[in-house]
Amino acid sequence: MKRLEDKILKDGKIGEGNVLKVDSFVNHQIDVNFMCEVGREFYRLFQNEKIDKILTIEASGIGIACLTAQYFHVPVLFAKKTQTCNIFGDVYRSKVESFTHQKTYDIIVSKSFLHPGDRVLIIDDFLAKGNALLGLLDLIHAAGARAVGAGIVIEKAFQDGGKRVRDTGLRVESLARIKSMSVENGITFM
Repeated sequence: MKRLEDKILKDGKIGEGNVLKVDSFVNHQIDVNFMCEVGREFYRLFQNEKIDKILTIEASGIGIACLTAQYFHVPVLFAKKTQTCNIFGDVYRSKVESFTHQKTYDIIVSKSFLHPGDRVLIIDDFLAKGNALLGLLDLIHAAGARAVGAGIVIEKAFQDGGKRVRDTGLRVESLARIKSMSVENGITFM
């Protein structure tokens, strides 16, 4: 998505540890009009998949998932990183190591909302190491549901996450695929 690549070049910032900050429009402050275009693009890519539910992981994926769900007219379910007192009953659980937070989380989804036979589209802001997506896939499989694809806003294609996830057979559509990134040389796309 050329417009996304242009926005990353204009507004994105490369931080320590090869972290790409797009917090001015994706995952801290959300440019709603622009992210609606992103959601519409995910709809174009996956509209023939008969999706029942969109799944993401808290927190950064929630806004993107909601803006995407409006085109599919389906609910958004997000995996929580901590068990809270307002989640009653049984849960599906998986471990996920966060690249950004350098921490391992137990992610959970209530069994009340993810069912056998559900056709699930995963939406997330970044794909780097692939851990979040693989954890979400674990939850989907544990429920007896079917992952029909993953829509990713930005993929760091120079890391191994995309390969790891695609090797599971999951269709992954990344709207911007970064080939290389450094403070010295900037960002190049595939």
